[in-house]
Amino acid sequence: MDYVPVMYATFWALVPPVVAIVLALITKEVYSSLFLGILVGGLFYSGFSFEGTVLHIFEDGIVGVLSDSYNVGILVFLVILGAIVSLMNRAGGSAAFGRWASEHIKTRTGAQLVTVALGVLIFIDDYFNCLTVGSVMRPVTDKHNISRAKLAYLIDATAAPVCIIAPISSWAAAVTGFVEGEDGLALFVSAIPYNFYAILTIVMMITIAILNIDFGSMKVHEDNAKKGDLFTTPDRPYGNAEGLDNVGNGSVKDLLIPILSLIICCVIGMIYTGGFFDGADFVTAFSNSDASIGLAIGSAFALVITILLYVSRKVLGFKECMNCIPEGFKAMVPAIMILTFAWTLKAMTDSLGAAEFVANLIKSSSQGMVALLPAIIFLVGCFLAFATGTSWGTFGILIPIVVDAFQTTHPALMTVAISACMAGAVCGDHCSPISDTTIMASAGAQCNHVNHVSTQLPYAVSVAVISFITYIVAGFTQSALISLPVGIILLLAYLLFMKKRAK
Repeated sequence: MDYVPVMYATFWALVPPVVAIVLALITKEVYSSLFLGILVGGLFYSGFSFEGTVLHIFEDGIVGVLSDSYNVGILVFLVILGAIVSLMNRAGGSAAFGRWASEHIKTRTGAQLVTVALGVLIFIDDYFNCLTVGSVMRPVTDKHNISRAKLAYLIDATAAPVCIIAPISSWAAAVTGFVEGEDGLALFVSAIPYNFYAILTIVMMITIAILNIDFGSMKVHEDNAKKGDLFTTPDRPYGNAEGLDNVGNGSVKDLLIPILSLIICCVIGMIYTGGFFDGADFVTAFSNSDASIGLAIGSAFALVITILLYVSRKVLGFKECMNCIPEGFKAMVPAIMILTFAWTLKAMTDSLGAAEFVANLIKSSSQGMVALLPAIIFLVGCFLAFATGTSWGTFGILIPIVVDAFQTTHPALMTVAISACMAGAVCGDHCSPISDTTIMASAGAQCNHVNHVSTQLPYAVSVAVISFITYIVAGFTQSALISLPVGIILLLAYLLFMKKRAK
């Protein structure tokens, strides 16, 4: 008989991630906070036995998540991407793009809007989005004295929200896989107009860039950046990556060709894993793809293309190219460590039955007022994704429950409820310090992780509150044509109020 801990599927299952998140926000130190959360999870699972705790943390936790093939694929992708970024920097591609952009992008608003536009264009996968947009836009935003915290917010707020409303993305593929007994892709597409959190986040970013609105701790970071301090805190992460201005003799194409080859190779890698070359059509191949293997294969080909490009154009010598690979690995070590701990923490909450606890909560509440259910599901999704740091895990738990609850009784509300699951998952994931996307955004912007989380939180929570109200409207009207404009008007009114207040 399988061992079931005493605290399984109870409120205690959510305590370890809460401990990690609260400690990270108080101490401003991520590694120890995550590890203490893992320790609490291990103690709860083993019933406070010393040997059981150590075994669960290392055998089922750290070693377990690092021997998971999907996770290893993501780490391989990260390391290769780090190497490509290091190559582009050494060749002078990033500096050349920075010079080109400083001639063509004249204002802070322009730099922010280009960052958002690039994030929207790279909708294939959120990991890929975070790191690519970060490495391309960092020299530009630095020149315009935009704080690293603001850059991290812009990267993070385009990554997941864009992926969750793009039908051809690894996210659409994941959601499609969770919908049993329905045409997953058709349902995903019909849910897009109801994905209020994602749409309102994009509206918010464009508005704050154009109208120059900042509030909360982000305002402190932005005010300091205008005076030349991009970091605000003494901590300078990735400090050795500074000073790209006079590096290499590369041109803008030494940045564009590697990035385009990365995008093309990753798309081919993903559709290859989905069976495109065995006769499946493009959309089916994408929805059946294995993002982890596809991104690892694609990025490896892009790395080879980049090295061949630089060596053939005599921008870098072969030996220099090889020296960049360990450099790129080193730049990714902080992100890899935080990811490993975050995955381990998720393994702890899974072993304590957090998913079952939340599923029981929803099933017991779904007898009440039906029109309010999408708003309630949105909140549950937010909370679960915030506590576990995973939006995909949250879809996996909530979407089957929603399909179960609505399929026969309220099919018209099912689309709204499923988009509420997705929006809640993205929102919680966006706010969570232990989310892999949040960690990647910090790495992409080369920003202190706790700074990124604390400056982003007031923005994300504002959109979440307005999304919650919009889901109440959608539950009663069941029309995106009514509810979405209501949400946008509320958001714009709120932002104008905050601008007035900041003055």
